[in-house]
Amino acid sequence: MNLEDRTISELRKIAKDNQIRLEQGIKKKELIQLLEAYMKENTANVVEPVDEDALFDHDLGEDGVSGGEREDEIVESDVPDFASPEWNEYVMSHFRSDELIDNHPIAAGLRRVAELLLGDIVEAGPTQVFPSSDNNGPGRATVVYKVVIDWNNTGFLRSFSEVADVWHGNTDDLFCAHPVATASTRAEGRALRKALKIRAIAAEELAKKDIVSIVKEAVSASSPTDGEYNLDDRISPQQITFIDKKCSQLNVSLSDFINIGSGNYRSINDVKRDKAKQMIKVLNDYQNGIVEIPEEVLGYNKNWRE
Repeated sequence: MNLEDRTISELRKIAKDNQIRLEQGIKKKELIQLLEAYMKENTANVVEPVDEDALFDHDLGEDGVSGGEREDEIVESDVPDFASPEWNEYVMSHFRSDELIDNHPIAAGLRRVAELLLGDIVEAGPTQVFPSSDNNGPGRATVVYKVVIDWNNTGFLRSFSEVADVWHGNTDDLFCAHPVATASTRAEGRALRKALKIRAIAAEELAKKDIVSIVKEAVSASSPTDGEYNLDDRISPQQITFIDKKCSQLNVSLSDFINIGSGNYRSINDVKRDKAKQMIKVLNDYQNGIVEIPEEVLGYNKNWRE
């Protein structure tokens, strides 16, 4: 058995068939040395796989003579460490052009490359599904997906799980009509990305919609206050704590106080930051005797959060 002429994939298969455990990232030269040592000790028991299709898999010249080393032997002979900075680029180089959309791998490509570099996928599928409860539209669906890989085909199993949700605000209309299936594909892509340790997101996670604007519009529509939604506009925890402390000191009902003006707030969390500054100024005026405390806001209730 001439091991030098074998590809790294063929060598790994020989090791698997002979139940030889391999370390992650083992290089071809090291693998050959390992197999040669095993063959010396187990000459009569070595299992050599026969693959008739592989006999015709070499690049041949015009005379039918082998054209030299195969491409996969050259590429696979110097595999970067799994945790090295070069690993991401190494993985991305294995995707075919038809498996990339704007340099983002599709789910099918992630599956192929995961099996090529990490080992056989022995189990894959949703472990939890939360379908939409909206009877009038596609609604929001959430799926938890798990992928189990026979790590380097050594018999050691590693599992990777991820979650994804789909609704009309983060998914293009064509796929939004099938939220559970789309969420499942997205979650699978995320699990495979985690296994491969790559930084690029899957193509199925992308959307042509302006997701940020849609989310802002949705939150603004559900808010009882007027104006454009902005995360920085919300009352801060420090302002809430200060207002609560002042109301306690002055025996003022917090819920009545925040609604004493033109505002109509179900909760202090609905108050905007600029409005909270005005409220704090009024409370300071109460404390300093500049403004008299109205009778209708008297009576502090420590359970105002309930």
